[in-house]
Amino acid sequence: MFGLPTFPSLLSAALVLSLSVVGGEAATTCTHPSVRREWRKLSVPERAEWIAAINCLARLPHDDSLTPTVDPSISNIGPVNTSGSYWDDIVYIHMDLNTKIHNTGLFFPFHRFYVNAVETAMKERCGYTGAFPYWDWSIDAHDVKNSPLFRDTNPISGLGGWGDPFKDFQVQNGGFRHLEVAYPIPHIIRRNFTLQPFLPFADVPMFTNLTKYANESFTAEVVRDMVNWTPGDFVGFQFSMEYPEGPHASVHFILGGDLSGQCPAGSPPDCFPQPTFSANEPLFFFHHAMVDKVWFDWQNKNPENFWAYKGGSIQNLTSVQALKDWPNGMPPALTLDSVIPADGMFPEATIRDVMNTTGGYLCYVYE
Repeated sequence: MFGLPTFPSLLSAALVLSLSVVGGEAATTCTHPSVRREWRKLSVPERAEWIAAINCLARLPHDDSLTPTVDPSISNIGPVNTSGSYWDDIVYIHMDLNTKIHNTGLFFPFHRFYVNAVETAMKERCGYTGAFPYWDWSIDAHDVKNSPLFRDTNPISGLGGWGDPFKDFQVQNGGFRHLEVAYPIPHIIRRNFTLQPFLPFADVPMFTNLTKYANESFTAEVVRDMVNWTPGDFVGFQFSMEYPEGPHASVHFILGGDLSGQCPAGSPPDCFPQPTFSANEPLFFFHHAMVDKVWFDWQNKNPENFWAYKGGSIQNLTSVQALKDWPNGMPPALTLDSVIPADGMFPEATIRDVMNTTGGYLCYVYE
């Protein structure tokens, strides 16, 4: 089990004949994995198709299958908005499970599962035919504000630019200029470039480098160091991605607006900035596809990494010391057979099911 082939051999063979059991039924064998490419590698029609599929999900009605599982006193979110869209339901899963899927052993497995679930919904409900793209933010670390991604304002194939500061930083152009989301209140998605986003967190004990420039955390050198992380050390590898001012958080915060969890204008007094509704922003899924790619690359860098897994189920962010003691969760421990929660929206899978992206339950590789 621990001697699986590395990525080059996986890609050249383009198949892994293994089965995954989900809900008692054998998953389809992965014989022709899709290849996830960086957004800039997609043709204009491919970009337009991806944007159209996201907007399609946002036009679909609420799904009554959505069943929150976390006590609202813990999740700190409001009730389900049944007048929202299917896209809002997808967002609500992340809102509800926020404390379970960050700084616990579910971080990497859940987000891999989540991006795949959205891709599947795009295909099954909206006819999407492509592979899910990712955003290699290391390419843009030197100048995120002027990245080509945010300069493409084409109304059909462009992601749109930064929001208008006189309109609550709502995106005014590109394919998502009309994307209205339900949480925490109805609004058009927002982006607000923020190079030093940690300055407001002086009262949050986990943030220890308040003046740090966010783009310093996701350079090509940082990505290389993560991929070359100590073989077999899943906990350390996860922390290198998820520490408070690390790559994961820094990309969220540098884009501001919805991706950073900033409350929109007109929000109720009890709305406080938090990452729960960050999935409002379609780029959330680009970002997490890149996070997944880094995990994928680390897994395939060394045979000791492929099935390496360890983590707890309880988040502890009460102090810097607690985070050092439990960087990816306190006991009870999770195992490869632990179930990834989905709040009734998608068929559940186990962590084991998502460890191998060509194992049958999943069927993709990265270019």
